[in-house]
Formats: sequence, C-alpha cells, structure tokens
Amino acid sequence: MDNLEKQLICPICLEMFTKPVVILPCQHNLCRKCANDVFQASNPYLPTRSGSLTSGGRFRCPSCRHEVILDRHGVYGLQRNLLVENIIDMFKQESSSSKPAPEKKEETPMCDIHEDEKINIYCVTHGVPICSMCKVFGAHKDCEVAPLSSIYQTKKTELSDGIAMVVGNNDRMQGIISQLEEACRAIEENSRRQKTLVCEKFDHLYSILEEKKREMSQKVTGEQEEKVNYIRGLTRKYGDHLEESCKILEMGIQTMDEPEMALFLQNTKPLLKKIEEASSAAHLDKVELGYESMDHYKVDFKKEGKALRSIDFIQDDKDEDEEDEAAGAGAEEGEGSQTVPGGAVSATSAQPSAPPQQMSSSPSAPTSTPST
Repeated sequence: MDNLEKQLICPICLEMFTKPVVILPCQHNLCRKCANDVFQASNPYLPTRSGSLTSGGRFRCPSCRHEVILDRHGVYGLQRNLLVENIIDMFKQESSSSKPAPEKKEETPMCDIHEDEKINIYCVTHGVPICSMCKVFGAHKDCEVAPLSSIYQTKKTELSDGIAMVVGNNDRMQGIISQLEEACRAIEENSRRQKTLVCEKFDHLYSILEEKKREMSQKVTGEQEEKVNYIRGLTRKYGDHLEESCKILEMGIQTMDEPEMALFLQNTKPLLKKIEEASSAAHLDKVELGYESMDHYKVDFKKEGKALRSIDFIQDDKDEDEEDEAAGAGAEEGEGSQTVPGGAVSATSAQPSAPPQQMSSSPSAPTSTPST
C-alpha cells in the first residue's frame, strides 16, 4: 500500500492526486489545478480560463521535461485519466476500512436522584431502572427488584416479538394495499368495458330509429309523388280542354260575323255541337275535397318516449324477486280456476314494449266525380 501511495503523489504539490487528474502526452499525470498553475507560470501573458479563450500555449512536464503543446482550451483540453481517479478512490476506501474503528465506551447512565450512583438494578414494581441507593434508602425500598441482565433479555425478547409482529402486520397491510390497487384497476377496466357495451347498445338503438324514420319518410314521399303526378296530369288535361274551348270560341265569334245566311246556317250546326262538347267536362276527373291533405300519416310517440325515458340498467335481484312473486301469484290463481290444456305460463320480466306506430300507410285514392 505504501508503494502504491508513492505512485499516486503529484510531482507539483507532492500530495495525493486531486481529481480531476489529467494525463500528459508523455503519459505522466498531474492534478489539473497543478497543471494549470504550471501553464500559467510558463505563459504569464495569456488570458486565464475565466477570461476569453486562449489561443494555445506550452509548458514542460515537471517529471521528464517533455514539452507539452496545448490547444486553445489550455489545460482543460487535456484528457482526464479516469483509471488513476478510480485507483485513488479505491485506495482511500481501503485505507479508511483498514484503520481500526475507535472503541465505543459504554456509558452507564447515572441515577437522577443519587447523582454519584450508577443505575444497576430494575424496579419490577414500577417498571423503571434504579440504583442501589434507591432500593436501600430511597422510594423503591419496598419494591420488588431484579438484575438488569434478566430484565434486559426479557424486554429485548418482547421488543423483538413486537418488531416481528409489526413487520408481519406491515406485510399484511402491503398485501391489502396491493389488492386494493388491483381492485381499482379492475373497476376501471370493467367500467370501460361496460361503457363500451352501453354505447354499442345505444348505437344499435339509434340505427333502428334511423331505419324506421327512413322507412316512414319513404312512405310519405311515395304518396306525395303519386298525388303530385296525378294532379299535374289532371292539370295538363284541363289545359288541353281549355285550349280547345278557346279555339271553338274564336270560331264562334268568326261565324257570328258571317253576313251570308246560308253559309252561316251551314256552319252553325257542327259549331254548336263542338260548343256543347266543349261546355261539358264530364270526361275530366275532379279532385276530391281534401285530396291534398296528408294528415292520415299520424304518429304518436308518447308511449315510445316514455319507454325510452324509462331505459335503465337491469336489476338482477329485483327481477328475480318479481319473477318469484309472479310465479307465486300464478300458482294461487291456478288452484281456483280451470287448467288450460297444454298451457304453460312463464314469468317474464316486465320490459316496456313499443306499440306499433299509429299510422296509415295506404294513401287515399283519388276519385273521379262526373261533372254536371
């Protein structure tokens, strides 16, 4: 160890290397602080590290006089010798562990009442350590006493048992904490799963409502198109009839202006027949009163809305109780009534059922009313 310590002496400060330790190009080691002092002494006109960066410099190794050329970082650009630093740490650790530990002097506590007497016995009656003077002349002269060694072993055993009990209790507590944490994780996971299932059920319900809305809207749209097409066709027929009547009216006015009686009478007969036909609209259909109304497509979602608002989670215990009550009531009624052949009554949980939509799907057909 002495030879190793000599190898760890800095040639500048003659003390053990102080970290950080730098290694020179000649493989000799220096404390970086000592190397910086040598560098500053060899280059007095160069700025220090606390100022601006140096432009380089040089100094000689104190061991072999080899010239060391530095870059602009000065001694801070030299490589650290981590191996030597680790050896120094190991050496210091070994040195400290090899030194004998100072012996601890056992101090015997002194009696508070008799200050010159050491505590050397134990009062079993009051459960406190006392001195001999307390037993002979003091307040504990009538008390039961015992040697400190015997009470020491007893109390030490009790304390050891107590510590073991606390350790076991702590282990149990840690187990309970782990179980509670696991329960929290299970609750969170189960909640996420159940919320996902609830959302899926509601999405399915939404899809059913959307499908039903689309189906009912298509029924209304179908009758709308049917009625509109019929009215437009009837409008074209009336328009054609009106155009024909205007032509006949123009021919009648022209005939009225005919001065020749024979020609007038010759044209009057067919013209009167055309006028009679034009004045009659018996061949044209008439729209029934209220044909344009669509009020027969009535909906009433009060019961469905009530059923939707009553949606809730299934209560298993409640359902079982209701099934038992229903089964008991059915059995009592069956005793005083006739048995239905082949009929088996099953108790089902009361669930709100959606009544069919109050809606007429057949459009009222247009009727043709002959004109008078």
